[in-house]
Amino acid sequence: LAIVLGSGEGSITIEGAWREDGKGLSIWDTFAHTPLKVGNDDNGDIACDSYHRIDEDVALLKKLGLTHYRFSISWPRILPDGTTSFINKAGLKYYENLIDALLAANIQPQVTIYHWDLPQALQDVKGWENDTIVDRFKEYADVLFSHLGHKVKFWITLNEPYNVAQIGHGISFRPGTAPYIVAHNLIKAHAEAWHLYNDTYRAKQGGIISLSINSDWAEPRNPYKQEDIDAARRFVQFFIGWFADPVFKNGDYNEVMKTMIRERSLAQGFAKSRLPEFTEEEKRRIKGTFDYFGFNHYTTVLAYNFKYATIIQATKAETDRSWLGSGSFWLKVTPFGFRKILKYIKEEYGNPPIYITENGISERGEVDLNDVWRKHYYTSYINEALKAYKLDGADIRGYTAWTLMDNLEWATGFSDRFGLYYVNRSDPALPRIAKQSAEHYTRIIHCNGFPNDMYKHLP
Repeated sequence: LAIVLGSGEGSITIEGAWREDGKGLSIWDTFAHTPLKVGNDDNGDIACDSYHRIDEDVALLKKLGLTHYRFSISWPRILPDGTTSFINKAGLKYYENLIDALLAANIQPQVTIYHWDLPQALQDVKGWENDTIVDRFKEYADVLFSHLGHKVKFWITLNEPYNVAQIGHGISFRPGTAPYIVAHNLIKAHAEAWHLYNDTYRAKQGGIISLSINSDWAEPRNPYKQEDIDAARRFVQFFIGWFADPVFKNGDYNEVMKTMIRERSLAQGFAKSRLPEFTEEEKRRIKGTFDYFGFNHYTTVLAYNFKYATIIQATKAETDRSWLGSGSFWLKVTPFGFRKILKYIKEEYGNPPIYITENGISERGEVDLNDVWRKHYYTSYINEALKAYKLDGADIRGYTAWTLMDNLEWATGFSDRFGLYYVNRSDPALPRIAKQSAEHYTRIIHCNGFPNDMYKHLP
């Protein structure tokens, strides 16, 4: 199996330099500077200071032996007010320098266009709820393709649109109609960026472009109970299917979502479904806007049937108490689910090329560089991915460990640590210190899998 193995980061979680060189405000700058919103009132003002540490960070990547590095571009660093009225050359220069340093180290950049840090200026006019954002996103993507596309051959339009729609459009959880409108615009924005690349840039730049969809796997809580089996299926259809079905199938939402949301909307007194409809022209425009299936995965849940007015999919989820935990309340160590959902993608979406664009585990509390839990997690999850490839025939092309170094883990602040490297935040120099999992991951990379003696050297 010759898959590319790499690591990744998100812009606001590592860059810092939040007001430097003409960068505009993002919704995460605003959110993190609002008291009591982020754990320990942490923010991304400095984060890991990667804006000033390109050489140091690329040296870490080189030491790990990575073939690729996934990072995201900060929209407000390039377009401070979210529009092309002013293109910030200093922001572009930072990413040009990073890309050049990666290529000089023989590491291929995998670039995410949108990883949640929307320009605040666009949020001020309703952000992803305002359908004019489809054009703003396309214009932003155009700037990136035209300036960086001759060196970048792997693009990700959107990272985890599910989370953007559910909790990240205005950095608040607002169930009702908003998540569906946001999702609708995200899908259309992705499609426009894909067509722009396909029509204008692909021939001369020769890259590939798609989006990264996240999803948990769901097992029935009671595997002998048909309604739990059905609930697990619905859970996955509402999770991965929300964005994958329009792009990878027929340009539209799946029938289960359309039926259940319509029925529940009418029962709640709405005149029509809260789920917007695509026109036939939009469906044709959206269908097939992918070159690969970007997939982020961490964990599995147990689903069961639950009929309650505000639970649209009539499904709830829990976890098994025997499953190993992590530093994140939602993340249980369940490698068996990884193989199952990879097989699901293969069967449900016509065996697309799959790039796993995030997978990893966190810890919190006292620092212990002997992170046996992370070594165990990567070994067991990558092993399940290999089974999906070798035994189930899933077309897996790449795998990205998440994440390179401990960073701002969104609303939990710096307390949930996903990194292969520990960042000592009590030292102003912010030194990056290798955890034992870094060496472990390097050996997996060098052997492109698991050598027979892998466990001999482990403490």
